[in-house]
Amino acid sequence: MRKACALGLVLAGAVLIAGCASNPYAKIDDAAYHADYPKSMELLEKDKAKLYRDRLLYCLDKGMLAHYAEGYGDSTGLLQEADQAIEEAFTKSITETVGSYLINDTVRAYAGEDYENIYTNIFNALNYYHNGSLEGALVEIRRMTEKLDFLAFTYGETIDGLEAEAEEKALSMPEERRPSQRFSNSALARYLGMLFYRADGYGDDARIDQEQIKYAFAAAPQVYGFPLPSSIDEELNIPPGKARLNIIGFSGLSPVKIEEVIRIPIPGARYVKIALPVMAPRPSQVSRIEAAIEKGPSFTLELLENMEAVAQETFKEKVSMIYLKSAIRASAKGAVSSTLGTAADLVDDSAASLVLGALSLGAQVFAEASEQADLRLSRFFPAKAYVGGLTLDPGTYSLHIKYYGQHGSLLYVSDLKHIVIRENTLNLVEAVCLK
Repeated sequence: MRKACALGLVLAGAVLIAGCASNPYAKIDDAAYHADYPKSMELLEKDKAKLYRDRLLYCLDKGMLAHYAEGYGDSTGLLQEADQAIEEAFTKSITETVGSYLINDTVRAYAGEDYENIYTNIFNALNYYHNGSLEGALVEIRRMTEKLDFLAFTYGETIDGLEAEAEEKALSMPEERRPSQRFSNSALARYLGMLFYRADGYGDDARIDQEQIKYAFAAAPQVYGFPLPSSIDEELNIPPGKARLNIIGFSGLSPVKIEEVIRIPIPGARYVKIALPVMAPRPSQVSRIEAAIEKGPSFTLELLENMEAVAQETFKEKVSMIYLKSAIRASAKGAVSSTLGTAADLVDDSAASLVLGALSLGAQVFAEASEQADLRLSRFFPAKAYVGGLTLDPGTYSLHIKYYGQHGSLLYVSDLKHIVIRENTLNLVEAVCLK
């Protein structure tokens, strides 16, 4: 009994220490928050051995910071490596799958969350555009839409199989844990596709993607719960002799994961612990983005994609599987403890009863301690994407993209000098404020 109490105190102390530990990414986050992306990358590189057990997460984080720092070639290399690692980890060896059933999901190689998987292609498309390759940009957009179709099919098959296994063990998934309508179309991907096809002279393909933006809004109101940007209808109606300026403004930071612990009943009037990862938004100060042409008009960018909501919505598919698998795993661990406890009560030999009782307690402690949520996640995807467009005379312009807070305070200004706006091509500029 004293040993059990001592163990409890040690575990409680460890949890307290862990909870009080400072954010190991704090300095990197702060530099990114203040738009000092080279410093963020320098700090990340300095501490990468301590911060990144998974090469995939390192590539995602540094790849995104490199993109913000306009190191588009470096960003492409890192994000392509991440894309390949996600694909490989998705079909990892069966040994890691077995380990995840015995202990928890953290023993597996990190395979990336679905929104990381699809938005990697978005930012690689932008990388290719900035480096002058529309063809490469379009390949990335097509890869993203193919991934969405594949993920929707794969998860449907896997969830059905896990639910059948759970039913055999008298377990079920609560309705609130079931995924809602699957996210299968990205307005941001379609918007970029429309612009890239327009610039490449593929008018029909550009019109298809323009319509697909509207379909994306109609099909997923839980993600697109805001008006369609008014500039969308203007994008394919550029008068002869005029040029079109397009702006994408990214803001905020993608969600992080926190752990939610729940307990579910199992046969024998017992309960088992399940530790689930939950997407937690990171609040952003940005409430409005304005683009102003120096000595010319200004206009407000409009929200096109709530990437934070996409992250949460696509995670619902995976968390349904995590819930079922965790319940199956936890019930198996609980059954071991229950069986040993029952045997301890029935055996006549007091010494054997003591040993079995100790083993039962040990199995229970192991089951409790080993159930941990997998909280791994990249840190530097943005939370929202805003867009806007303006038809101008061809020429050279200076542009100021201003980020405002809720009470009208100016948070950040991206000054773009001597931007050459040409007709019959894509003039796309990008700004970001992670505050």
